[in-house]
Amino acid sequence: MTRPVVLIAEELSPATVEVLGPDIEVRSVDGTDRPALLAAVQEADALMVRSATQVDAEVFAATTQLKVVARAGVGLDNVDVAAATTAGVMVINAPTSNITSAAELAVGLILASLRNIARADASVKAGKWERKQLTGVELLGKTVGIVGFGRIGQLVAERLAGFGVHLLAYDPYVNHTRAAELGARVVELDELMRSADVVTVHLPKTPETTGLIGAEQFALAKPNLHVINAARGGLVDEDALYQALTTGQIAGAALDVFTSEPPAASETASRLLELDTVTLTPHLGASTAEAQEKAGIAVARSVRLALAGELVPDAVNVAGGAIDDLVRPGVALADRLGQLFTTLAGEAPTLVDIIVRGEIASRDVSALKLSALRGMFRSVVTEQVSYVNAPVLAKERGIAVQLETEETSERFRNVVTIRGTLRDSTVVTVSGTLSGVEQAHKLIQVGEHALDVPLSEHLLVIRYDDGPGLIGQYGARLGEAGVNIAGMQVSRAGDSQGSEALVILNLDESVDRELAERIGAAIGAHSIHTVDLVY
Repeated sequence: MTRPVVLIAEELSPATVEVLGPDIEVRSVDGTDRPALLAAVQEADALMVRSATQVDAEVFAATTQLKVVARAGVGLDNVDVAAATTAGVMVINAPTSNITSAAELAVGLILASLRNIARADASVKAGKWERKQLTGVELLGKTVGIVGFGRIGQLVAERLAGFGVHLLAYDPYVNHTRAAELGARVVELDELMRSADVVTVHLPKTPETTGLIGAEQFALAKPNLHVINAARGGLVDEDALYQALTTGQIAGAALDVFTSEPPAASETASRLLELDTVTLTPHLGASTAEAQEKAGIAVARSVRLALAGELVPDAVNVAGGAIDDLVRPGVALADRLGQLFTTLAGEAPTLVDIIVRGEIASRDVSALKLSALRGMFRSVVTEQVSYVNAPVLAKERGIAVQLETEETSERFRNVVTIRGTLRDSTVVTVSGTLSGVEQAHKLIQVGEHALDVPLSEHLLVIRYDDGPGLIGQYGARLGEAGVNIAGMQVSRAGDSQGSEALVILNLDESVDRELAERIGAAIGAHSIHTVDLVY
């Protein structure tokens, strides 16, 4: 019997190769040597990479034998997941391999910032002995605010328990029971910023979270506050942080991540290098021997499962079974609707109904439920969301999920709807369909508003009381910012002026949160949301 071939394109640990076992033929290639990679992949059943090898449509076009691409790490920036899906190739990563390392670094940065460890090290090495100038503060008895209470945030909470701190948590999707078990009290962001002596950030980076800790939040803070960011660059507004530190508004900061890396390449971030009150590290969150080893071993195990035809928990683009040909085009639509739902809801629902109507409802549409959940959690957690772990993430947050099917649909051939009930009984609903030969994604309903608008990559969703001149106001502000409107639709709840209007703007590029807030304030919007959809 011919052994399957696993092609390793970057250096992996001996333990990783050992996990693959003797029943798999292991070959090696330099993944940065493009011609060599394209030649070697032709005979490979699986390809294992780290971050240097670019796995794109050209790679998939070079082979008909490849079944799996495994990235020994968390991110997938170097793997074209959409092209892999089109080629029928499973993509695997190691989503939890670095969470302990990231949590431990955050705790280390807290201590380094409070006790001036980096400054003290540099001082002694410079031949000085500045004990008085480098006096720090104890962590005991302090209030630590954890912004983002997912897996890493919870690990930080567990590790801080032994320091005798008071824990606050901010996360719209947090499970309050789990937070209480870890000794954390769930609060709104403003209360956390007012109360905390230390704030540590553990969120994914999205349009909603970019710049989440900015000038308004620093204005609420105590002057002894230390801010820690070992999650994603840009979650803490670097301009606002610089101002807060140089004016004495807060006491210190420690950063492992930056909007532009390395920070010396950015005028904004480079100013932070000049401050003694800032401790900086070069994106070391996952840089431990253990994290690298865990990543390699985890993906090697997943590759073995995939080649054996078994369920792969860390597959990011496979639902765990065959998908009906009629249902398959709706998988990406459900994912995007899930992303839109999360942005509009702004918090965790208690109940989610995923409703499929039309001729596909007679088929197995469980993949649509999984895809909708995957979309919902993409911007909520820091780890990669797969079809397998998405239901687990919902259960961890106390979200009940139901799938409903109905074989008739009035307006469209097939419709996918996500309807979520929030804690205050508010119901948020989004519906979409596939249109035309190309099966283009269409948004057909938001709440009570009927629509027929492309579900494009960049959207701006605004609710406001309808009145003359308002469209011109937000159109002008987008134009001044150089943002082109590719299309738009306005839906009004009532027949008269003054009724609530919902506008969906299709944009050629993303709108940052600051611009969106200015537009919302100018027209008195009830709500305004920037949505950047991916698949």
